[in-house]
Amino acid sequence: MPEPAKPGIKKGPGPAKPAAKPAAKPAQEAPKEEAKEVLDGELPPDDTNPEERAPELTGLFIKPPENVVVENGKDILLNASVDASQLTVKPTIKWFKGKWLELGSKSGTRFQFKETVDKEKKIYHFELKILKAVVADAGGYRCEVVSKDKCDSVSFNIDVEASATEDSNILQSFKRTGEQKKDDNAGELDFSGLLKKRVEEKKKEEEQPEGIPPDVWEILKKAKPSEYEKIAFQYGVTDLRGMLKRLKKVKVEIKKSEAFTKKLEPCYSIDKGHRIKMTVDVSNPDVPIKWFKNGQEIKPSAKYVFENVGLKRVLTINKCTLADDAQYECIIGDEKCSTELFVKEPPVIIIKPLEDQQVFVGDKVELEVEVSEEGAVVMWMKDGVELTREETFKYRFKKDGKKHILIINESTIEDTGRYQVMTNGGKCEADLNVEEKQLEVLQGIADLTVKATEQAVFKCEVSDEKVTGKWYKNGVEIRPSKRFTMTHKGRIHKLVIDDVKPEDEADYTFIPDGFALTLSAKLNFLEIKVEYVPRQEPPKIHLDCSGGQQVNTIIVVAGNKLRFDVPITGEPAPTVSWFRGDKEFSDKEGRVHIELRTELSSLVIEGAERSDEGSYNIVVTNPVGEDKATLFIKVVDVPDPPENVRITSVGEDWASVVWDPPLYDGGKEVTGYLIERKKKGSQRWMKMNFEVYPETSYQSVKMIEGIMYEIRVFAVNTIGISQQANTSKPFMPIAPTSEPLHLTVEDVTDTTCTLKWRPPDRIGAGGIDGYLIEYRKEGDTEWKAGNTELVERCGHTVKDLPTGEKIEFRVIAVNIAGKSEPALLSQPVTIREIVQQPKIRLPRHLRQTYIKKVGEQVNLVIPFQGKPRPKVTWSKEGQPLDPKQVSVRTSEVDTILFIRSAERGHSGKYSLTVQIENMEDTANINIRIVEKPGPPQAVVVKEVWGFNAFVEWLPPKDNGNSEITGYTIQKADKKTMEWFTVFEHNRKTQCTVSDLIMGNEYYFRVYSENICGLSENPGITKNTAVIQKTGIVHKPHDYKERDVSMPPKFLTPLIDRTVIAGYSTALNCAVRGNPKPKVIWMKNKMEIRDDPKFIMKHNQGVLTLNIRKPSPFDGGTYTCKAINDLGVAEVDCKLEVRVPQ
Repeated sequence: MPEPAKPGIKKGPGPAKPAAKPAAKPAQEAPKEEAKEVLDGELPPDDTNPEERAPELTGLFIKPPENVVVENGKDILLNASVDASQLTVKPTIKWFKGKWLELGSKSGTRFQFKETVDKEKKIYHFELKILKAVVADAGGYRCEVVSKDKCDSVSFNIDVEASATEDSNILQSFKRTGEQKKDDNAGELDFSGLLKKRVEEKKKEEEQPEGIPPDVWEILKKAKPSEYEKIAFQYGVTDLRGMLKRLKKVKVEIKKSEAFTKKLEPCYSIDKGHRIKMTVDVSNPDVPIKWFKNGQEIKPSAKYVFENVGLKRVLTINKCTLADDAQYECIIGDEKCSTELFVKEPPVIIIKPLEDQQVFVGDKVELEVEVSEEGAVVMWMKDGVELTREETFKYRFKKDGKKHILIINESTIEDTGRYQVMTNGGKCEADLNVEEKQLEVLQGIADLTVKATEQAVFKCEVSDEKVTGKWYKNGVEIRPSKRFTMTHKGRIHKLVIDDVKPEDEADYTFIPDGFALTLSAKLNFLEIKVEYVPRQEPPKIHLDCSGGQQVNTIIVVAGNKLRFDVPITGEPAPTVSWFRGDKEFSDKEGRVHIELRTELSSLVIEGAERSDEGSYNIVVTNPVGEDKATLFIKVVDVPDPPENVRITSVGEDWASVVWDPPLYDGGKEVTGYLIERKKKGSQRWMKMNFEVYPETSYQSVKMIEGIMYEIRVFAVNTIGISQQANTSKPFMPIAPTSEPLHLTVEDVTDTTCTLKWRPPDRIGAGGIDGYLIEYRKEGDTEWKAGNTELVERCGHTVKDLPTGEKIEFRVIAVNIAGKSEPALLSQPVTIREIVQQPKIRLPRHLRQTYIKKVGEQVNLVIPFQGKPRPKVTWSKEGQPLDPKQVSVRTSEVDTILFIRSAERGHSGKYSLTVQIENMEDTANINIRIVEKPGPPQAVVVKEVWGFNAFVEWLPPKDNGNSEITGYTIQKADKKTMEWFTVFEHNRKTQCTVSDLIMGNEYYFRVYSENICGLSENPGITKNTAVIQKTGIVHKPHDYKERDVSMPPKFLTPLIDRTVIAGYSTALNCAVRGNPKPKVIWMKNKMEIRDDPKFIMKHNQGVLTLNIRKPSPFDGGTYTCKAINDLGVAEVDCKLEVRVPQ
């Protein structure tokens, strides 16, 4: 930024200095107060006291802005420096005029901002430059700097004085006429300069009123009177009365535009997400037009659409966003018009506000709010301070549609406070209270008095299982060792000291981690001196079952640990022996082992198993005596899975499953079973029952027909569910079809009956494997099978039936699920041949002469009826047919006459006879085989007169077995012998050929014609027709014929084009040349040949290349080249294909 002229600025001694002209200040304050009364209703409620935004005021300014006095029209430069060494976030600065008008919205017009930073010292320098100060710029200003939770603010004044050069200009106006002379008496005073200056100043006052910037004045001149107050508020104009008086005096001269007949509106306003159209009217429709957004040219796309409607030019912006809020310009040549587009974002309303929460330290906190718009921008604040992304290590922001969530993974006491969510349409807040967890002592530590070599156990119990802690001895932390063992199981903490010694006597303390809590106890060492007196006592086992039978049974769940302590007394100390059955065991280690202590013997089983079940004996002996005890250990477990799980029957959507009880019930009675099923190949099992099912059979329903399933069953007892389940083999729920439909009798003979039917109405996923036909005599109960294999089609003939009997029939559909319900005939069928009179059903096209060409196939299918099967006989002209020439095939219902290649000799009258005993029916068929006729005979020119010739001929010898339908006559000049048709379909055997050319000699030829076409060869006249000349002599002209040949030349060139992908386009140009030039189209210098995407047209010199639905790959340089014998010419253009966005 260039430095302003410093002599134009006068800095005051400090921020508290009053204005330079106190007398003028009251006059300025009056319009300010009036403006405040007028505009007070439009002040934003949030900015009435901007200083409340910062929670803490601190001295951040090293160098604050100072008061400034400046001349009217000069630039103002304001500087401020901020110390950021103690800040965690980059500081931001805002400049205000008065209390509410932020100057940042005027950036780029007369207010320019600059920011630099000294990274070593962490000092930020901010600069505000006001160009061409006016009287309206005078007043109080404020500079505010904010950084997270710190804020500082300073106020200063700007005074704008009238220009000091006016007085000197008046003195300069009193100049003399002779300026080059030093003597003051030389020359006379010249006041013309002063008068000229006064006139110029008067014009300047009219053109640009004092106190209003030029750009603001231009906006006021174009604005409506109802918008004056809004513009004054926006640009800080306080002298409203003076502004209105000057606006009345100024005559606005509207310069008529040559390019635009109607310009853009001053501004447009649209809601976010809607579409807007900007329209201008132009005077010349052929002039190119360009659109700009913030100085950048706009290219057509799916978002920006250009339309030309007559003289209107329309710019359409689809789905407006906040990025479309900008200045737009329309430029035609040197003229342009501009407008401002304001995109209004709909207010975001809070639907579901925050809720107060109370948590403990370390808990996860989720503060959730729901707003009215998806993707809306919200601001999270805590105690008035914004929570930014730089604190993501602490806070995590999550968006889920319309929901916004603030997540605190591990809350602390510092997170307690009031959290706010602010949108542009409202705000909400909630309190978060984080409390320390209170730890309760359920069992404290008790003092212990322990003898030497004994074990000391300190135990305490707290309320939280997750709490850890440390043990201390006389204030020193205890480390684990062979004698000191520390354990933590659930809420119980233990300190075990083995082999207590005198030095272990001390104060022991347990301190939980994270809590101000201390549990203490004292260990007292008891030293006993005993004088040895030998004593004898028989051994004794202290159990309820001592000396008795197996009356004490110990039950243990499989997998659990069993520890059975047996107290023993006796003097001297007895010897202990353990027996399982008759076998003694004394293992001190392993899964099952013995532990011996003073006056105590223990049996320990780690992870009990079924094999551990049985009777255990303990025997204690010493020199005085012996004692025994017997224990019975019973191991209970979950049962084995059920045995032999199988599917017994299936239906359309059900299946029945049965199973056997488990071989081992786990030592407890089986209370029931759990059944699950799944689709084959799936991993997801679905429970069939939620309550225990006591039976060993179950019917699963609501299954899908045609899908493979598996079922498994678990056994349940009081211990639990069997670990494994036996699974059935895969099966498919499927049902037989419904019964076949519409069973009817189609035919009956002496020994057979033909039935037909339709498929069942419901088939299902199993499909149909086939049909089973059964029959029985009337009155019988046993059905017999009418077919050994299933019939796939819907019809069957049952053979070997007894003649004259009445037979009942039924049809059953069969599939993988079994047989369907039978379809029965309504009444029995008598097995007896039905005589039917023979009858030929001759097709309609054979009732008239059947015509075929030589070489074609003849295939006649003639149906007939009659019972029993009639005898069929063919004949031609009363003679039997030759099987070498004509083939005949006969079935029960029709007969076929077939000729592979027809000849003329196959023509004639064919007779068909159908006979049953003494009854018969006859039909006659006329067949004619035709071909092309021969040439006419004796073609001759009978007479010639004038320009006419009379030709006559005889019919052909061979008419092709068809009537001659006409003749075709052609003529040929003897010189060229090129034949031209004169008459077609001439019915007579003569004709008169007219309009012959004088001086020529003609031949004539005639073709005969029938239904097969013209004859292969014509009949040609042997004599000619000579058209005599009448004495006219041709005299050629004396002038020289003009040469119109010229090389190719393009009259209209190709034009560069930009098109949208997917929309067909065309390239056009025009060329002239003689002889007619050859045209070649090329793309990127490669010739375009047989490509269906391109269509090339040439009409009267206009060349067109149509491109069908171009893609981005079709862009490039297209060239049109014209070539003839005299030269070559070519033109080219560039085609750009854009993809819509």
